[in-house]
Amino acid sequence: MVPSFLSLRLSCLGLWASGLILVLGFLKLIRLLLRRQRLANAMGNFPGPPTHWLFGHALEIQQTGSLDKVVSWAHQFPYAHPLWFGQFIGFLNIYEPDYAKAVYSRGDPKAPDVYDFFLQWIGRGLLVLEGPKWFQHRKLLTPGFHYDVLKPYVALFAESTRVMLDKWEEKAQEGKSFDIFCDVGHMALNTLMKCTFGRGDTGLGHRDSSYYLAVSDLTLLMQQRLVSFHYHNDFIYWLTPHGRRFLRACQVAHDHTDQVIRERKAALQDEKVRKKIQNRRHLDFLDILLGARDEDDSKLSDADLRAEVDTFMFEGHDTTTSGISWFLYCMALYPEHQHRCREEVREILGDQDSFQWDDLGKMTYLTMCIKESFRLYPPVPQVYRQLSKPVTFVDGRSLPAGSLISMHIYALHRNSAVWPDPEVFDPLRFSTENASKRHPFAFMPFSAGPRNCIGQQFAMSEMKVVTAMCLLHFEFSLDPSRLPIKMLQLVLRSKNGIHLHLKPLGPGSGK
Repeated sequence: MVPSFLSLRLSCLGLWASGLILVLGFLKLIRLLLRRQRLANAMGNFPGPPTHWLFGHALEIQQTGSLDKVVSWAHQFPYAHPLWFGQFIGFLNIYEPDYAKAVYSRGDPKAPDVYDFFLQWIGRGLLVLEGPKWFQHRKLLTPGFHYDVLKPYVALFAESTRVMLDKWEEKAQEGKSFDIFCDVGHMALNTLMKCTFGRGDTGLGHRDSSYYLAVSDLTLLMQQRLVSFHYHNDFIYWLTPHGRRFLRACQVAHDHTDQVIRERKAALQDEKVRKKIQNRRHLDFLDILLGARDEDDSKLSDADLRAEVDTFMFEGHDTTTSGISWFLYCMALYPEHQHRCREEVREILGDQDSFQWDDLGKMTYLTMCIKESFRLYPPVPQVYRQLSKPVTFVDGRSLPAGSLISMHIYALHRNSAVWPDPEVFDPLRFSTENASKRHPFAFMPFSAGPRNCIGQQFAMSEMKVVTAMCLLHFEFSLDPSRLPIKMLQLVLRSKNGIHLHLKPLGPGSGK
């Protein structure tokens, strides 16, 4: 009797549980359908490309490549069009300067439908925060990017670049093209280790290399999750092989950051070490974070500290890797501009052995070429916001609060109404005269408005030092058999790497 009684009870419990799951699932579906209807109604005045009944635009984007597909759609639908990832997440995809200004001149938060995917990895740092806490963090972090802090970093940028150039000297001897992207990535991470954690110049250790691989894995998995609507639910995603791989990579990244912070905090307990750190010729980013205080003498919590370090490490090395790699590709593609940049850099360097901070402001033509490469190959091609209040655009169309916005920077930078002959590489677009005539929201490689990239001066300084040194040491040319295939993986990458031929210019070329 007892076993059958228990069996009956268990059967009833199973039925109740199944019923509860069905009811919750049904309520979730109703909620999603209502949300879809709300988003669709909001974008009703904006025509767009046809959608798949299940995948929205995600399937077509995966099959054809999102970047140039959106540019083709931008020609069909001026200003903006709806963009659906599956049936339940819909953005108004914008790529016109006045539309960009209407949204990005405000402080609307990042779209949680996208950036909540980051939380497991980078926590609630400056990238995803909003409201008063975002303002507090922005204020606490801003001193870390003052030019007085950045000045000594020039020598650190150069140290890491020399290690990469020595590696390239050996590879170039083989006379074959090779993929520069991974080497640039290791160099950028090595640089950040020095600027963030005060690491020495011994290169990346095993733990640091594991961190680099983990971050690379995380960016790939994040992009896959974004365009795969069935991965948007956390419960489902964590049960998949991709989800478990994501969690393992997160653990590697977190262990790395936590250990470095613990080591620094322990070191600061020693008075001699503390004085030595305070007397260094420069403070690193971690020093600044640990010492940051607001008017109420509040400091960052341990969770905030890790979030900001992880955010800076992600944004600071992946975007820079993309920017430097695509710039060198542009130099290989346009040798006349490569030659002119090299001559400018040689003239600035003169008899010096290395670059100084003041030299960076003299690199006029190199800077214009960097900006033009950012226009054609923006390191972050697409960013997302959620409207905190209604917006009315320049043509009278509007969106209510709660609507989702996709700012397609790649398509904006190829908007032929703003950029004549947009596929042509023309650095003079960024001469002082031409830039002053252009819409202030036509060029957004670092986003724009109050939530623009806090580290853009750091990134531009590193870009100038690294690319100048590369051009002094090598002549870059294409491998026609292995041209890069653009791929959006949070940052702009190449599906098959960026393979270039490097010809050493001799011992005197790089001073």
